Amino acid sequence: MMTKRREEIEIRTEFIKLDSFLKFAGVTDTGGQAKELVLEGLVHVNGEVCTMRGKKIRPGDVVEIDDLQLCVVAAEE
Repeated sequence: MMTKRREEIEIRTEFIKLDSFLKFAGVTDTGGQAKELVLEGLVHVNGEVCTMRGKKIRPGDVVEIDDLQLCVVAAEE
């Protein structure tokens, strides 16, 4: 079984849209690349395939792509 690389990504807002989150986290260089990954069904949110690029990602959510697991946390005030 492949081991996933786990990273925590802090957001300072209540939520961030999935395609913006992928760009913010450095998974893609552009929003267009993020959109393609999402539409191709390559992104999982909380264990389920997500094809909605505008899905609201909030602290506590886990976004996975390939061998990367991104855990969303709220930034400390």
